[in-house]
Amino acid sequence: MRGCHVMAKPTSSQCNIQCQYCFYLDKPQQPLMDDATLDTFIRQHIAAQPGDVVEFAWQGGEPTLAGIAFYQRVMARQLRYCGGKRIQNTIQTNGILLNDAWCQFFKKNGWLVGISIDGPADLHDYYRRSRSGKPTHHHVIAAIEKLKAHRVDFNLLAVISQHNSQQPERLYRYLKTLGSAFIQFIPLVERSEKGAVTPECVSPAQFGTFLKRVFDIWVREDVGHIFVQLFDSTLGVWSGHPSQMCSLSETCGHAFALESNGDLYQCDHYVYPDDKLGNLHDTPLQALNDSHAAIRFGENKRDLLPADCRVCTVKPLCHGDCPKHRFSEGKSYLCSSYHAFFTHSAPYMKIMSQLLAQRRAPAELMPILGRSKLTPAD
Repeated sequence: MRGCHVMAKPTSSQCNIQCQYCFYLDKPQQPLMDDATLDTFIRQHIAAQPGDVVEFAWQGGEPTLAGIAFYQRVMARQLRYCGGKRIQNTIQTNGILLNDAWCQFFKKNGWLVGISIDGPADLHDYYRRSRSGKPTHHHVIAAIEKLKAHRVDFNLLAVISQHNSQQPERLYRYLKTLGSAFIQFIPLVERSEKGAVTPECVSPAQFGTFLKRVFDIWVREDVGHIFVQLFDSTLGVWSGHPSQMCSLSETCGHAFALESNGDLYQCDHYVYPDDKLGNLHDTPLQALNDSHAAIRFGENKRDLLPADCRVCTVKPLCHGDCPKHRFSEGKSYLCSSYHAFFTHSAPYMKIMSQLLAQRRAPAELMPILGRSKLTPAD
């Protein structure tokens, strides 16, 4: 049986802030997920997973708008249908509503919380503002302090835009001070109805420079202490493992987006009528996951790879990037970004992968670099 990941959106596109770059606010809003749909989803999602661990991912919009009582019903149904499997829950939130009650719930039930934050106040508030145009950074920091006070596990997600990409060292060093060892960078790539990238988007040159400059700090100071998803995934590929990131995997798919009414879509970036697989009330999740449409969607990432990408030296690390980004003559808009990063990081990755092969820690590279003041290429 083929497993799948589902990004559940119980509040649909409803949100309590209005980020200038958000692509999801324009989606048609659905009411809060009702108990019948919730019950159907939880039962079917557990049944569709072949392993002993089942992960539920709750996102939005803003998922905390559903209220704590909703997630208490989630826990009750997971307990009812788990069948001995271990359940893990993650939630991605802007943090605005988090208080002691939310943090107590997360801690008691072992939830992992993802916090969206785009850097220090001036960088974060540039695009991430309330519906009335007020800054939100101070609310996010208050939420982080609450999470730390209650010892809730959390990680950080930063959207890299045209604005904050210009201060990579400052952004990264700031995120390191917030109390989480896990950081994820999401490049902002959105297009208008006419097909042009929106003004908020990071340019390929900006994103490539951002990655290289953050990596240069990380590889000298933070290996084994701070876990940046792209860097760790790249090292994994160098060590013979598949990418941890669907955007950089050979194939994708089976990572669905579930709307609050039970409609299932191919991906969070493909919530369009043509990409709707069906509705859980009509067709079980396992059947939708095994459908020809779902399988073909994932395989198209590999099969429709442009000819230039097939002979590219960094193809094993990139695989042409996310299909959503392939609008630059068939290649990814971020092609030059990733080529620059993977080429720049290659000497370091080679040494760290060799250390791993010798059952040694990749962090051993840091004192070598510190003593010699040289790069591996030297």
